Formats: sequence, structure tokens, C-alpha cells
Amino acid sequence: MQTSFSLAQLADPDVASSEQILRACVHCGFCTATCPTYVLLGDELDSPRGRIYLIKDMLENGRPAEPEVVKHIDRCLSCLSCMTTCPSGVHYMHLVDHARHHIEATYRRPWHDRLYRRALGLVLPRPRLFRLALLGAAMARPLSRLLPKIPRAALAMAPKAAGRARDAGAAPAPRGLKRRRVALLTGCAQTVLSPQINAATARILARHGCEVVTPEGAGCCGALNHHLGQSEGLDFARKNICAWTREIARGGLDAIVINASGCGVTVKDYGFMFRDDPELKNDAENVSALARDITEFLAEIGLQDPVAPTGARVAYHSACSLQHGARVTQAPRDLLQQAGFAVLVPPESHLCCGSAGTYNLLQPDIAVRLRDRKAAHLESLRPQVIAAGNIGCIVQIASATAIPVVHTVELLDWATGGPRPKALPSAYS
Repeated sequence: MQTSFSLAQLADPDVASSEQILRACVHCGFCTATCPTYVLLGDELDSPRGRIYLIKDMLENGRPAEPEVVKHIDRCLSCLSCMTTCPSGVHYMHLVDHARHHIEATYRRPWHDRLYRRALGLVLPRPRLFRLALLGAAMARPLSRLLPKIPRAALAMAPKAAGRARDAGAAPAPRGLKRRRVALLTGCAQTVLSPQINAATARILARHGCEVVTPEGAGCCGALNHHLGQSEGLDFARKNICAWTREIARGGLDAIVINASGCGVTVKDYGFMFRDDPELKNDAENVSALARDITEFLAEIGLQDPVAPTGARVAYHSACSLQHGARVTQAPRDLLQQAGFAVLVPPESHLCCGSAGTYNLLQPDIAVRLRDRKAAHLESLRPQVIAAGNIGCIVQIASATAIPVVHTVELLDWATGGPRPKALPSAYS
């Protein structure tokens, strides 16, 4: 794609990066076939190619974002399916992130929209505030019919009860010969919604000879704020980089293990995010190089033989951030099969479930249509359980089906000697 940015514009590193991304696009349109919003809406401006044209025009002319541009960028899930499909290697993620930060800086949203987005960016990354918000949601649920559509959707998505922080427990000591020393990203929203995921991760890592540490100062990866165009995302990322760098200096790390694939994509991108920071550039690159999804890491070190294979039918939902962002596709399925499960792959496995970070809270109409479409495909396989590698997908899909939905690592932990996941009925014991 031909561009016409001025030399003054290209002096901005973000503009220079986006210009290179735009030049890689050849207008082929392969991305339209795998874009969830284009599949649903059939609008060229709700396809990656259409959004690329809108972003190019906005950035090239250096003008504030206009309402029409904001509408179509807001509708993008950042599922990154287009990046998997693109034959030209267009790095759409960096381009749309730049567009969102430009929108945040130049477009004044209606006051209620600003307030809602600010609240999401404030509450979700902070477990204590998030827990309080869920308590408030429980009290407000009877009045939800009186609320506007978007806050009403948020209440509908809120679980009736949050997990207790102590459910996660302390990291167990490694069993047998110590093989690795790893940091576990405990995250933010997941610690409130499903603390058992971190507990299962720590158990299975210890069972495989890993010393698990959770460095003080590490927390939210920054993804939620970053994809909302909010600068706080870099602040969260900076804290993590500093915390993990201190831990590397203290005792060394073989990996930074992440069990929420949306977080994993962001941590793996820290090197790019801090590419122009002279103080953190090298540390950020080191952190990104150490980042591993839990299934990616277990595939590297080798999974133990299952203790008691169940043969249960597991429909595997491949989270967009895992398959399109991190490009981890085969490892989760192979591990589940090695653990003795019968793995089923649904139709349209490349399409998003509609969770996409805060998307289901900001674009509920499209998110519900994608959720129901995904749930129908999963249910068509008649599985006994659905597995996914991202907390957002788990919550989203569970709201549309009676089939238990659990994290992949919970099943792997169970198969190799851990407790049965709480979501599964006792008949599975």
C-alpha cells in the first residue's frame, strides 16, 4: 500500500512503525473471510482491510479521529485472525493499537462512554476493586432492567460469586529433581474469577520439577488498558518488567509462565512496546523472550504420563490470543490427548467467541451473536467438557452453555495427579 507520510510525521516512532505496516498491505482481502465482524455484518469497513484504510487516512492526514472511524475501530475484536490469514505479514495488532491510542488522545467520547471505559480500566486490573465491583453487581442485578444496554450487559456477565483468593494457595515445592525455576504471572481479573486456575498451574509445574515464584510487584500485564488506548497499560507492563528483572538477578528464571493467553500475547510484546525506552528496552526484550503459555511450556519440558486417564470427550476452544496472537495451536490439543482425553475440534475454530478482553462489555450485541455461534458449534460435538486457555473465553462461553467450561491446565493437572476441576460433576471422579 502506498503511503504519503511527511518526514516530520515519520519522526514519531509509532507513526514510522504504522507506516511500515501499511506498506506491507497489498489489498488482497484474504483477511475478510476470517474476520468475525465482517462475517457477521458484511460491511467492508468492519473488515481488517476496511479498517486499515480508515486508519491510514486518519494517521496520514494527522487529524483527530472522527465518529465513523471510532465506530468501526471500536467494533474490532483484536482477535488477530487476520494476521494468521494474511499472506503479506501485515502486523495488524500494532496498527490497531496505535489507532486506539490516537483515538483516545484526539476523540472526545460522550461523557457516559468515557466514564464507563475509565471505570473498566480502573477496576478490572485491580483484584480488590474488581471484587468489590462484583459485590456491587450482585446487589444491582435486580435493577438491571432500568439500566442502559451496555452497563446491563456488564451486569449480565458478572458471576454471582467470586472465587476466594485463598483458594489459589501457596506455590508448592518442586517434586523430585529440580528442573526449572519459573515465575508465574498470577494476573488480575483471573485471580478473582477463577483462582483455581493459578492453583492448578502451580501444582502441575511443581509436579514436573519446577520451582514456582511470584515476584513482588508483578501483577496485571497491562493488556486491558493498552487495548483501550489508555496509557496505564505501559505502567502495569513497566512494573512487571522491573519485578521479573529483579527476580532474574536474584535467582535466575528459565521461563515466565502465563496461563491467560490474552496476557501472554501482551507480555511477549513488551519488547516492542518499550523498543524506544533506553532504560527498559533490553529488560523488556529479555522478559518477552522468557514468556511462555503454560501449554507451550509443558510441551517443551514434556508432560508426565497420566495417573488415571478418563477418556472424557473434551471440546477444545482455541482462544484467539493463543492461536492467532501467540501462534500456539497444536500444543494444547497434543497435551490433552497425552493426558488421556478425547479431543474434539469445533467447526469455525478460527473465529472469536466474542470475549476479546473488554469487548463483550463494550460491544454486547456483536459479542452475544459470536458467543452463541461459538457455543452452538461446541455443543454440536456433544462433549462432556469444554477446555480453553483464556479466562475471558471461559467466562464468555460458560454464559451460553450448560456444559462445564474449564481451563486446559485444570484438566492436565487432574490427569497427572491433581484434584478434579470444581466445574466438573462428581461423576467424573
